[in-house]
Amino acid sequence: MTTAQLLQQLINALSLGTIYALFALGYALVFSVLGVLNLAHSAVFTSGAVIGLLLIIEWNVPLPLAFLGAMLGAGLLGIVLELVAFRPLRRRNAPRISQLISSIGAALLIVNLTQLIFVNLFSTTEAYFPRGLIPEAPIQLGAGISAQPINLIILVVSLVLMVLLQVLVRRTKVGRQMRAVAFNQRTARLLGINVSRVYLLTFFLAGMFGGAGGLLYGLAFTRVTPFMGQDIALVGLTALVLGGLGSIPGAVLGGFLVAMFQTFSIVIGGSSYRNALVFILFFLILLARPQGLLGQREQSRA
Repeated sequence: MTTAQLLQQLINALSLGTIYALFALGYALVFSVLGVLNLAHSAVFTSGAVIGLLLIIEWNVPLPLAFLGAMLGAGLLGIVLELVAFRPLRRRNAPRISQLISSIGAALLIVNLTQLIFVNLFSTTEAYFPRGLIPEAPIQLGAGISAQPINLIILVVSLVLMVLLQVLVRRTKVGRQMRAVAFNQRTARLLGINVSRVYLLTFFLAGMFGGAGGLLYGLAFTRVTPFMGQDIALVGLTALVLGGLGSIPGAVLGGFLVAMFQTFSIVIGGSSYRNALVFILFFLILLARPQGLLGQREQSRA
């Protein structure tokens, strides 16, 4: 492989990795604060693509506004999940496995509702973004290296969102409250923090990031289906575990690592082996460092 080809594949991997990172961030946010995996997050991911698609096709909304609408819609769906699938069980002191199962049921319900919408609107279970929505002519970066405009858009938008999240969590009052609740819910209540509101905000942010990833993923492949979240769910979970459960930087690192291995495994051995190589990496990392690359051996979820 020449240097130009290597850099070309690196650009492709970075674009895909940012989407995986956005998806894994939604997992990481909820797990770090509540200590439970939201397995309905893949359905929220799909909802972002579906909302964006409907805004563009049915209401002719410009792409930037459709992107914001998809993020807000997916964020509101995250709030609904917290109120319906998690909070009632938490108030009854139900074990976390019950919340996990509840999230699976919520995911199936959302997927079925999305499938019903697709059948009624498109008479099929797949739809496509309009051609020409984003310029298709490759942008020359020099030295025989080019990039599709959508890949550069994904990279820039995703990195901006990740930086904004890091600033929110580390530099704002709301972020300090989230970290306090993640460390100890009871102590946070004694400090006057509205824990229920923090939970709602966490699900809203997780939903927004999942929705953003879903729309960008749909734009990258131009195709949206009610089941697209299922294709990325295990990959996103792998990225989360690789980076470290509950670690926001770890989720970002895991997303990039998974995308790198997928992209370069296609170059080496074909697309048939890309997921196999990712899960081999997953297994080896768990053997060598069970807490993940950036996780703590004794998890405090702070």
